[in-house]
Amino acid sequence: MSLPDLEVETLQGEKTTLGALTAGRVALVVNVASKCGLTPQYAGLEKLHEDKKGLTVLGVPSNQFGAQEPGTAEEIEEFCSTTYGVTFPMLAKADVNGSDRHPLFDELTTHADAGGHAGDVRWNFEKWLLSRDGKVIGRFSPQVEPDDPELLAAIDAAIAR
Repeated sequence: MSLPDLEVETLQGEKTTLGALTAGRVALVVNVASKCGLTPQYAGLEKLHEDKKGLTVLGVPSNQFGAQEPGTAEEIEEFCSTTYGVTFPMLAKADVNGSDRHPLFDELTTHADAGGHAGDVRWNFEKWLLSRDGKVIGRFSPQVEPDDPELLAAIDAAIAR
């Protein structure tokens, strides 16, 4: 099954596909958490989602790193919208590593970042850039900020294709 056809559940509990959420746009998939030192990246991710025409940011909450996403779907949604003004789509909380890993991350983790790291997600706010047709074209470490020139160049190049 291709990534666009992959069934996912939104934070609101609606079943859909990855392709329906991204609607033929370039996508930046990010595993997120509300109580992490990197949580302020939400602001930059929202700015990307708003400013980059042709890009959809897609957040995937996970509680696997230091129990930094303990909230319910409602608590996560409330925190993200009131604290950071998040309007980009969010999926239901999911495991990104281990035997219960979400199928989305089964595929994403097979791709390496620029430093050669493939395999398990290292921490909250790791990022994957997907082409319009749902192919992984980049992976970025959690420390890569949303306004990082390398990430922005990759997004712009993907949108221009």
